[in-house]
Amino acid sequence: MKTSIDRKELFKWAGYIGAALLVGGYLRYAIREVMGTFNIALMIAGGVLLLICVAANYRAIVGFSGRRSARLGANTAVLTIAAIAIIAILNFLGYRHHKRIDVTSEQLYNISDQTRKIVSGLNKDVKIIKFDQSDDAQLHDLMKEYRDASNRITYERIDPEAKPDLARQYKVTSQGEVVVTSGDRTERPSGTDEEALTSAIIKVTRDQVKKIYFVQGHGEKQSSDMSTREGYGLVDRWLKSENYETKATNLAESGQVPADCDVLVLAGPKQSLFPEEVTSIGKYLDGGGKAMVLIDPATDPKLDPILSQWGLELGPGMVEDSSALGRRLGAPLTVPLSTTYGPHSITKGFDGYMTFFPEARAVNETHESGSNASTTAIVKTSENSWATAEPKEEPEYNPARDKKGPITLGVASTRSIGDKQARLVVIGDSDFAENVNAQAQRNGDLFMNSINWLAEEESLISIRPKSPTQRRVEMNASQQNMLFLLTIVFMPLAAIGSGFYVWWKRR
Repeated sequence: MKTSIDRKELFKWAGYIGAALLVGGYLRYAIREVMGTFNIALMIAGGVLLLICVAANYRAIVGFSGRRSARLGANTAVLTIAAIAIIAILNFLGYRHHKRIDVTSEQLYNISDQTRKIVSGLNKDVKIIKFDQSDDAQLHDLMKEYRDASNRITYERIDPEAKPDLARQYKVTSQGEVVVTSGDRTERPSGTDEEALTSAIIKVTRDQVKKIYFVQGHGEKQSSDMSTREGYGLVDRWLKSENYETKATNLAESGQVPADCDVLVLAGPKQSLFPEEVTSIGKYLDGGGKAMVLIDPATDPKLDPILSQWGLELGPGMVEDSSALGRRLGAPLTVPLSTTYGPHSITKGFDGYMTFFPEARAVNETHESGSNASTTAIVKTSENSWATAEPKEEPEYNPARDKKGPITLGVASTRSIGDKQARLVVIGDSDFAENVNAQAQRNGDLFMNSINWLAEEESLISIRPKSPTQRRVEMNASQQNMLFLLTIVFMPLAAIGSGFYVWWKRR
């Protein structure tokens, strides 16, 4: 008798242990996302123990199943098992065919268009390693997005104390350091956010560092100025994050555009250029060069000889905008905004976004027969704007002297010169890319995409990471008390009361 009791207890505990091994194996697989030999052994052992338990208690199970209560319980058990099986199958399919849906309006929890384009276009393997003892859940989730975009990306967390040889190989000196490596090139991003990681990926996978020269000497925007509202320090930082090298050049001193210049930027000169400087820019473009010219109203940079060769001219005066959207946003009439963009790679994906241009001028096509340039208007104002040669303190449209909108504020042009292609972007404003304005809507993207197009780095042209819209709900004390009573007091009491009523009716 004693042996029989011991055997029953043994088989019962075999069932408990088997179920525990199956659950433990599945949880370990769900956390590590790797089945592995150990996990397979756990689940096989668990299944075997459960089968032994069922076989040993077969007669008892059959006898119990004849009861009405057992049949009802069996139905419930079958439905429960079926529901669990369906959930397990859906989880398995979701793991094998991973797809996340971001329902935020700014798509904040997906990698940006820029990152997706860069990562999906990789032709080299990139390894991202974090040297730390504990995992970083946020970085782990971000790496899933990168790996979904390309199988060229691998991510690994390494404990530097457990593998000191690898830590020494990558010159890691402290916990938490991140290394991005491809081939024999290594970068150490300053953070683990998307911008820092994507910048590091660009640097380890691109063989050439292109140089952007900013013309100086006439009151232009300073690319080294991050401390003032008017500086170009922010776009300079973005350029460096995309693996460009930025430099300043004084054409009056050098007498020519530097030979290693990939893109020349003339941003908001306040004084006229010397004829020799204009000639050197013209020669640079005639040799297949690329330039970005940003000219504010009320200035004459003396660039007419160059612009006329491209069939372009700067409009006189200023563009003013009385659109209802601008008024709702509180923008003055002298800050035209654009929601209309030309069919060009620079502004691809801009539909639905705005760009702002504080005190801008028109850029017009002259359609001169001597110009062989192909030009696309990339930015236009609304129909409620106009270009006036005589700006007033209180702007008002005058059909007798003003040009009715839409007004072109920026163009992108190409000219074939032998086997080379010269490229030119002209925008009638330089303030849109200042530190204070570069992050407004798509202003920064317009500047960066123009540089990327000019530098023939089309794979970098994109919509960059978004910023969240503030949607805070402000409530006074009375509203807060009412919300507390509804959610914490009345709703729970209502649920308990309805449950008690149903029980009373059925008892």
